[in-house]
Parts: sequence; C-alpha cells; structure tokens
Amino acid sequence: MPVTLEDRPIEKVREEVIDKLIVNYSHGIISAEAFERRLDDAMASESHQDLLNLVSDLSLSADDDYSSKKDQQFTPNYSSNQQDDTLNINCVLGNNERSGQWVVPKIIKVNNVLGETTLDFTDAIFQHQDITIKLNCILGSATVFIPENVNVVCKTYCAVSSIENCAPSMANRQAPIITIEGKVILGSLSVSVKRTIKEKFIAFANQLKNTFN
Repeated sequence: MPVTLEDRPIEKVREEVIDKLIVNYSHGIISAEAFERRLDDAMASESHQDLLNLVSDLSLSADDDYSSKKDQQFTPNYSSNQQDDTLNINCVLGNNERSGQWVVPKIIKVNNVLGETTLDFTDAIFQHQDITIKLNCILGSATVFIPENVNVVCKTYCAVSSIENCAPSMANRQAPIITIEGKVILGSLSVSVKRTIKEKFIAFANQLKNTFN
C-alpha cells in the first residue's frame, strides 16, 4: 500500500514537482513566465496538495537522463586528480581573483594588504571535503562566493573591520566544508552565495531547453 501524500516528506514532494516543471518547460510545454511563476509557488508552498496541483496539468516526468544531468549540475564537483595541496595567493596594492572551473586545494593561504581578493567557488572542482582558507587581510577586502551546496565556517579574528557571512550552511554531509581562519584588520571579509538555488534551477532549465531546441 503506497504512503499517503500527507505522510511523505514535503521536501521530496517539492523536489519532484520542481523536476517536473523543469522537464515540461524545457520541452516547450509551458512558457517561461508560467515556469517561473510555478517555480516560485513550488519553492514557497508548505502544502503537499498545493504542490501537486502545480503540475497536475503536465504530462512529462523526469527520467534517468534528466536525473543524470541534474546530478552533474547540482552536485559538488569532485576530482580524483590530486593537485598541489596548498595554494598561495599574495595581493598587495592590487586585485587577485580565482573563478571559473578551478581546482580547489586543501589549503588556501591568502595574504592581502591594501588589495582586493576574490575566491569564487561557484563552478570550482573540489578535491577534498574539508578546505581551509588561511586569511591575512590588512587594509584590504576579501570576497568569497560559494554555491548553496557548500558549507562555510568562519573563525577569523576581526579588528576594526567588517565580516559578513551570508552562507546558508545547510548542505548535506557529503558537501565540501570551507573553514576560514586568520585575521581581518582594518578591512572586510564577505561570504555569500553568488547564484541562488532559484537562479540555478532557471539556468539549468534553460540549458536543457537549448539542448532540445
């Protein structure tokens, strides 16, 4: 006997509904406006039945190929090719940025004096689950961008500075954990999500739509 709708975990129901919305939008069954409107409702709803009502008129469902593409897009990228375990970044009176698909070592040492340093992990390839950023930021600014499926722990010492950690820290057990240590003196440290989960859903749906078209 199947489990009743109300007894199913609502996050699982929500995930299935969002998957169905993405599949039907990518095949041109619903418009972009309808997709985004229903996606907003799906992410906000706390009712099992209201969630199902959002896709009651849609026939296409997620298949194995879709699930594989989704895993590639939303699961943190891990690489078995071991690179150097330590990356040294020195920024004095300048700018230094790491972004795109770069391989993340176990330890990142950042020495930032009167400069601007940006570490963007949005599309990064991880080799380790635990990563440590050793930050020495004096009269400078350090910005860290992360995807929503990565946890961040901030253990920095702050003196006449600002530290803002807006990371959600709700990723699962297999997700990378970035620990930021060190000090920020007369400077700033900002940790935030560059792309929200809604933006990632829309980008993924548009990517699939372009593939089918």
